[in-house]
Amino acid sequence: MDRETIDRTFTPAARAALNSFPIDPEDLTLVSLAENVTFKVADRCDGQTYVLRLHRPGYHTLDELVAERAWIRALADSGVEVPSAVPARDGRDYVPVTIPATGEQRFAGLARWTEGRLMSDVLAETSDQSAIENYFAQLGAITASMHNQASAWRPPPGFRRHALDNDGLMGDAPHWGPFWEHQALSSAERRLLLDVRGQMHEILTRLSREPSGYSLIHADMHPGNILVGGDRLTVIDFDDAGFGWHQYDIATVLTYWQTKPNAREIERAFLGGYRATRPVPDEALSLLPTFRLIRWMAAIGWFHQRPELKRPAVFDERKTWVLEQCAALQR
Repeated sequence: MDRETIDRTFTPAARAALNSFPIDPEDLTLVSLAENVTFKVADRCDGQTYVLRLHRPGYHTLDELVAERAWIRALADSGVEVPSAVPARDGRDYVPVTIPATGEQRFAGLARWTEGRLMSDVLAETSDQSAIENYFAQLGAITASMHNQASAWRPPPGFRRHALDNDGLMGDAPHWGPFWEHQALSSAERRLLLDVRGQMHEILTRLSREPSGYSLIHADMHPGNILVGGDRLTVIDFDDAGFGWHQYDIATVLTYWQTKPNAREIERAFLGGYRATRPVPDEALSLLPTFRLIRWMAAIGWFHQRPELKRPAVFDERKTWVLEQCAALQR
């Protein structure tokens, strides 16, 4: 979709949604058109900038979106750097809006703009190993802080969010789609993934769901969802957050870097930062290879549900890795 079409489709709805929020908007600029449609907007009165997001239909109910905001506020109260939400004039977290060009209904939410660069972009521009390890050590500490907060937190009544449990990850209808049905897979590869899915489901079924290791998790905790602003790291994009095992969050970070020559050093730095903030037994960490595989099996499902998106260059590499790991488990 080109920019002219985007403007014609979504900008009128964005402007209509802004009427419900306590700002005098100007300079509405499209930031991204991905799963959600995101705009940057300035307040004419004081120049303060905000991010307006039109959430994709069909992924979360209003109750689930409100729950997301509740957890983000609780994380902020605990000291984790997260976006600061801005309620509508009537106190609602989200307002409904109709996209005139399509007739679809979306929910719009506003938050203060966080200055910074994506950690993934920062890492791509440096070869300083000590700096890279320092970023991952910080990210490890932040991930542990989020797990500390979530393990001890009691969500408010009516809190609703999806579960990334045995069924949510490896069930018959996993949250991110039936990865074994991706068109890039052969019949033999589909059978292999189905066999291993059953094994993974059995492993997850046996895992404890005590809050010490199973709670709310971000579930997409990779450097593309971290903003670097000076010496501060801010966690963004809680769209996939739900109830799940802490190892899934950890594995998500580490799979991002696993093909790099310095992957072992990065893992050591991340886990060092994590363990300095939150103790985790070796037995729990021994499951990281399992959760790495689960993460990338789920990612294949994510792409299967979005055939309109161009697959990144690493997709085939990741698919090959998944198939090799699955084949090894069958030997």
